[in-house]
Amino acid sequence: MENPAEAQAEAQTETRAEPNAEPKAELKAETSSPHLTPEAVPIGTPLDWPITDPDGTLLFASGTILATTDERKFLFDNFHPHRGDLLDAATQPELQTDHPTDTTGKLTLKDMHLTIGALIGVRSQLGSGAPMHPCRIIGFAPNHALFVTPPLQEGRLLPLGLGENVEIVAIASHAVFRFVCTVEAVCRAPFDYVVLSKPGVIRRLRERKSIRVHAHLAVRFGIGETGDAYEGLGLAKSISADGMSLTASWTLGAVGERLRVAFRLKSAEQQTEIETTAVIRNVQKGSAPGEPSTHGLELDQLDVAQQMAMKVFVFDRQDDVQYWSNGSN
Repeated sequence: MENPAEAQAEAQTETRAEPNAEPKAELKAETSSPHLTPEAVPIGTPLDWPITDPDGTLLFASGTILATTDERKFLFDNFHPHRGDLLDAATQPELQTDHPTDTTGKLTLKDMHLTIGALIGVRSQLGSGAPMHPCRIIGFAPNHALFVTPPLQEGRLLPLGLGENVEIVAIASHAVFRFVCTVEAVCRAPFDYVVLSKPGVIRRLRERKSIRVHAHLAVRFGIGETGDAYEGLGLAKSISADGMSLTASWTLGAVGERLRVAFRLKSAEQQTEIETTAVIRNVQKGSAPGEPSTHGLELDQLDVAQQMAMKVFVFDRQDDVQYWSNGSN
């Protein structure tokens, strides 16, 4: 799309006998800024460039048409739109906020009902603000020690020292637990594994079906189960291992109807692009015209890699717990 201010400035410089390069350099610096204002985003006509968040997350693809001013207002109220063709995407760390957890009386390893293959999160007890690193339980000792696969950090084995205390978060079949273990052994043969002591004081984070954590995820959506394009943009304010609460500038459908969704998950280890379908389980419409609607979505076609990415995302934000849900999102 032609920039009128740029065209006018170029015309003025062409009428000069000896063009001055300095004003043109200033103009280029101004128009090359990726930051967008609402006035720069057209309504009812295709976008000439993609719109992204500052970290490069795609919000609207090139050619997308924003249908209403409410949709544009939602975009600027919830994100920081930039021109994707001018943005030098850089991954930026996500802020985490500590929240208190619930505790109960004395619990044992047996009470948690953990199984072989269960996914757990591990981090040093000294780094309470650090993300959880995923690993799996591969065995139990008679003295209630745990055998686990080595947690990874940036693709390498997380350095653990003998006698070091580590914090564990485990999502079992009926509850989420947090406890501390001591590293008793780091073994290299016949394969890499770690031996953790019998859990110390075990805290249960309420018995519920799924745990949700705070999020601020850009989610592109399409109406219906099939289609090649996405019609709009929503904001996921909370997310669980199998669903999310999605806010959009308009009501996307009724309970039981399906959507297509696409979003990016970031963890300490990787970034995962997820494209899948979702079932609308509940809808909370805005109380007045023009107010956003919130949809509880169940993601029903996640493959193994996507399921792992969702669980890791939740693990990384265990200190940012929002609430727990007995039913679907």
